[in-house]
Parts: sequence; structure tokens; C-alpha cells
Amino acid sequence: MAVLLTYRLAPARQAAVRMICARLKIRARAVEPVEYGETLAALCGLEEKKNEPFAGETFEEEMLLMAGFAPQTLDAFLRAFRSYRVAPVALKAVLTETNAGWDSVRLHEELCRERDALSRGGKAHRE
Repeated sequence: MAVLLTYRLAPARQAAVRMICARLKIRARAVEPVEYGETLAALCGLEEKKNEPFAGETFEEEMLLMAGFAPQTLDAFLRAFRSYRVAPVALKAVLTETNAGWDSVRLHEELCRERDALSRGGKAHRE
């Protein structure tokens, strides 16, 4: 089943995203700051959680992580954002083998690094 992890969405935006997810049969889950130390795979239900509260630095920006989305589901999800006039979330990623072991803070840092590199005209990924 497709899973969407949401971070720091305002209540109205969270409700709109949950409605889109319900229509597309995507399981949506808001990640709380105390969970930021868990691996992304654990937050998506793919491995056991450590269940140790996170006490490090958090972030304030909105972020989405999509896991298990078939290509047509991803397309429908992004189209629904536009059709329901939900403003896009700048930081979004798909769960991969590479990032599954990361925690939420690491994902946020990587997405910010990519965004910054692209805004300077550079490459998003190091080679």
C-alpha cells in the first residue's frame, strides 16, 4: 500500500492532503518531531521502530515522503494537488533503498541541499 508521510503541514493543508489520500487509497501519516530519529522505513511501517523519542534539532519546513507509490498513483496524487488547489510542498521525496535508512532530519538536510544546489544552477546530486 502507498504511504505518505507528512511533516509540518498546517491543519487545513493536512486535512486537504488527507482527503486526497483517502480518495486515492493512500495511507497518510503525520510525523511528529519526537519520531524524527526513526528511520524512514520504520515510519513507513517497513521495519521495527526504535521507539526512542528524538531530542535533537528539528525543522520548520513542510515536507512529504512518498513510499510505495505506483507511477499512476504518483501522477494522480500530484494532479489532485493542482485540481484541489493545494499549494505545492517544496520538499518532497520518494522512499528509495538509499534513503530508507535515513532519519527525517537527514532527509530534510538532503532535500534542502538539493534545492539550494538547483537554485544556484548546480546539480542536485553529487556524482
